[in-house]
Amino acid sequence: MPRPMLRTPQQSQTQANNILSAVNHDQQQKQQPIDKMKLDRLLRQPRSKAYMDAVRQLDAGGHVHNQARVNEIMDVIRSELPEAALSGILLGYVAVCYLGKPYEVHTLDVTGGIIEHYQTGQILPNGMEKARSIALRGGYEFIEVYTDCCRAISSNGKVSVITC
Repeated sequence: MPRPMLRTPQQSQTQANNILSAVNHDQQQKQQPIDKMKLDRLLRQPRSKAYMDAVRQLDAGGHVHNQARVNEIMDVIRSELPEAALSGILLGYVAVCYLGKPYEVHTLDVTGGIIEHYQTGQILPNGMEKARSIALRGGYEFIEVYTDCCRAISSNGKVSVITC
């Protein structure tokens, strides 16, 4: 049976309504907050080797002035933790700094994509100070700082949740 070349106004209106309905449905799904229990379960999963390697590079020092390298690290983080990065609950990372004195810890601020090394006693910004003592205590590669807790990541990628 041949397809009609011209549509009646009623057919065009029905098709337009279907498209609008699909667009509205997609927008509603994007606006819905992520289920806290589901997100918590996802964030407790061990971290991948690629993710661990990317975050370990924060202490190298040279990429502090290389925004392209910082962007590569941020891309790895977003691919590993898309739910946390998109929802805005991941503030950044804190780890012990091995550049030597006077530096004590370094951070990656996820919102601005800024890597910075901090001296002893210098206050960490954006709520990341709560992770300094955990990082300095040792036993973890780095600390993921969230709005409601810290997640200490071991060298094998295992996650420990620490309420702050």
